[in-house]
Amino acid sequence: MTAAAVEQSLVLWGMQGAETRLIATRENQVYRVDHAGRACALRLHRPGYRTDAELWSELQWMNAAAAGGLHVPAPIPSTSGEFLHVADDIQVDVLTWLSGAPVGQTGEDLAATDRIGLFYGIGREMARLHAVSDRWTPPEGFSRWSWNREGLLGKTPVWDRFWENPSLTKEDRALFLALRNKADEALQRLEGKLDYGLIHADLVRENVMADGDKLQLIDFDDSGFGFRLFDLATTLLRNMRETDYPALRDALIAGYLSVRAIDLTALNLFLVLRSATYVGWIITRMDEPGSKARNQRFIGTTRVLARQYLAKKEFPE
Repeated sequence: MTAAAVEQSLVLWGMQGAETRLIATRENQVYRVDHAGRACALRLHRPGYRTDAELWSELQWMNAAAAGGLHVPAPIPSTSGEFLHVADDIQVDVLTWLSGAPVGQTGEDLAATDRIGLFYGIGREMARLHAVSDRWTPPEGFSRWSWNREGLLGKTPVWDRFWENPSLTKEDRALFLALRNKADEALQRLEGKLDYGLIHADLVRENVMADGDKLQLIDFDDSGFGFRLFDLATTLLRNMRETDYPALRDALIAGYLSVRAIDLTALNLFLVLRSATYVGWIITRMDEPGSKARNQRFIGTTRVLARQYLAKKEFPE
């Protein structure tokens, strides 16, 4: 089925006979396509994960971000002018190819030479994405999920009910329920006061690429509406184990503030909420290779942050 979808996609984009190579099989299958002297990325989306409207909306936003000067993959229209098609019952699209390399990998020590400069740059590009998004008016029919209070803590969160992860001990379940209740109270007080809009929602190391002095943001699969602090928290959470984390955190924030202002008062709340989302995300992926270890790591990190948040202690530096 996949081979048929690839061949049909090449026809739809007028690239018959192009060389294709599978390069990623995370949430989607991504192929590098070389045709007529240029490379592009063909994405085959996981069946049932996104509606056509949601994917069309993602592509519209990426197009606006690229037009606004961000280094992001931009959608390439097919020969009929559309960004999105269905080929052999699989949703497909084609994006411009970015030649950079990821700045790091989760679970490995950060190897960047200029670590402070890197995080300053990530913060700057994150803020530029938010600024461009605020100047853009989404078209009619725009539909993406929301990392709002309901999407984080409601009955049907974006990434499942973290407080019902089947691996939780009785003590962890009580702790996570207490976190949910206290965080929900906090967000009720803060709603309308925090910066809210379109966010990337997954700016981890693998999704930031460097090409010389340019930083490129990729993988908008989890993007949607949300609190801007959620983007900062996502990047920070995955780097809390670095020995120079305080300096990296300060650099990320300084880079962000060099472009636009943001109230950082609730940043620790979003760090623990971001951590908790992974405890929910893993619930439907327990059978995947390595999931048992990842699940315990997610739970352990959230346990520590939840205890500190509920005790109103600063997170460790």
